[in-house]
Amino acid sequence: MKGIKTAMKAEAESVKRIVDAVTSDKIEQVNKIEQSLLETLNGQNQEIDDYINYLTDLIQTYYGCLSPSKLENLTFSIKSKIFKIRPVPETSKPVPPVFTAGQHSKEDVAKLLGKITVPKTKAENRKIKPMETASTPLKPTGKQRKQDREKSDVKQTLSLSSSVTKVRKYKVPGVCRVLHISLGTSGRLWVSDWDNLVQSDLHGNQLQKIKTNGRMEGYHSVTQDGDLIYTDRGNKVINRIRPDNTITEFIKTGDWVPLSIHSSHINGDILVGIYGKVTRYNKTGTEIQNIQRNDKGQALYSGPNYITENINGDICVSDNYYGKVVVVDKSGQHRFSYTGQRSRFSPYGICTDALSHILVCDIFSETVHLLDQDGQFLSLLLTPQQGVEYPSSVCVDDENNLWVGQSNTSTVTVYKYLQ
Repeated sequence: MKGIKTAMKAEAESVKRIVDAVTSDKIEQVNKIEQSLLETLNGQNQEIDDYINYLTDLIQTYYGCLSPSKLENLTFSIKSKIFKIRPVPETSKPVPPVFTAGQHSKEDVAKLLGKITVPKTKAENRKIKPMETASTPLKPTGKQRKQDREKSDVKQTLSLSSSVTKVRKYKVPGVCRVLHISLGTSGRLWVSDWDNLVQSDLHGNQLQKIKTNGRMEGYHSVTQDGDLIYTDRGNKVINRIRPDNTITEFIKTGDWVPLSIHSSHINGDILVGIYGKVTRYNKTGTEIQNIQRNDKGQALYSGPNYITENINGDICVSDNYYGKVVVVDKSGQHRFSYTGQRSRFSPYGICTDALSHILVCDIFSETVHLLDQDGQFLSLLLTPQQGVEYPSSVCVDDENNLWVGQSNTSTVTVYKYLQ
C-alpha cells in the first residue's frame, strides 16, 4: 500500500509540474502580446510627438506674419494654397487579449490521474515449506563465504591513519583540469575535463583521446570487464569503449539527458545519474530501476553530478545544485542527506572505500570530506593547508590509495590515508 501511495503522490506532482509548465507558456504568450501592443503604442506616441514638433515649427515660421504689415502676405499664402497644414496622424486603439477561464471539475482532474483497481484474481492459499527446505537456499555458497571473509579481513586489518601522506603525482596529458577519474587495468587511468576524455598510463603517455560533450560531472566509469562507459548528453546515449579502443553505442536513455555514471563492482549494474533521478541498468543495458523520490513523495535529486556505490549497496550521489550528498539503499529508499559543515556546500567528486567511508569533494571550501557509511561527518581529510586547491574528483584504488584531481590543474595527486 505504501508503494501505491507513493506512486499516487509522484503522479500528482508530475501533473502539477505539467500545469506549471502550461501556465508558464501562457504567461509568456501574454508577455509577447503585451510587448507587441507597447511597441505599437510607442510608435503612435512618436508620430504624435513628431506632429506636435511640426506644428511648433509652423507657428514659429508664421508668427511674424500676424503683424499688420505682413498680414497681406499671409492672406495671399492661404488663398494661393501655398500654406498647408498636414493632417493629424491617424492612430488605432489597441485590442488587448481576453482570457477565458477554463471550466474544470473534480471529475475532470480525476480523469488525468491513474485509477485504483482491485484485481479479480482468486487469492491463492499460502504454502508453508518445511523448515529444512526453507533454510537450504539461505546457506551461503563457497564463493560467497570467501568474499565475506575477504571483506571481513580487510575491515579488521585496515584503519584510518593518524595523518595523510602524499605518495606521488601524475601530470595527465591532453586535459587542462581533472574533473573526473576512472581507474582502469594495467596501470591505466581515464581522466576528463569539460570536453576531453583521455586515457593515459602512469608515465604520462597519452594512449587515447576522445572529444565529448561532458561537463563538470562524473560521466565515465570502468566496468567489471575492463571496458569504459561514458555518457553522451547531446545524443542521450551511453557509449562503450572496448580494450581494443572500438567505440559502440551501449544504452539509449530516451528523452532523458544522462549526466553521471558508475559501474557497480558488486554486480556489474550500471547506475546513471539523470536530471531528477537515478536509473539502474543491468550489465546488458536493460533498465531495471528508477529512483526519484523519498517516501514522502519529495524529489531526491536535481542533477546528480557524480554517482558511486558503497560496498553495502548504498547509492551515493553528489548533487551540487541542491548542495548535498544524497544516499539511498539498493532498493531506492532514502537513508540520509549530507549538507556539509558550513552554510555553503558545493559537492562534486564522490567515492567510497573498503571501510565503507564516503569521500566527497567540496570545491567551495577546497576540502575533501570523510563520512562514515551512515553519513556521520568524521573529518576534513584534505584541506588547503595540505596543498589542495579546488578538488573536483576522487577515487580509491585497489591498494586503498586516494586519487585526487583538481579543477585548476591537470595534475592527479595520490594520498595514503588508510593503514
